[in-house]
Amino acid sequence: MITEDLSTATAAAALAEHERQRCEVWTRVMGYHRPVASFNVGKQGEHRERRFFVEPTRAHA
Repeated sequence: MITEDLSTATAAAALAEHERQRCEVWTRVMGYHRPVASFNVGKQGEHRERRFFVEPTRAHA
């Protein structure tokens, strides 16, 4: 079944804590890209509070 395949794949993809690495997140600010980790505390807070635009799906006519 699909559920069994998904749980098997998830278990196989799981990493031990020592195998993991931090993901660096970049964002576009004022026309150029910068890593979020380089932001000051206030700007990091603004980044966490962002709301992302999700375009509603249209019904096909």
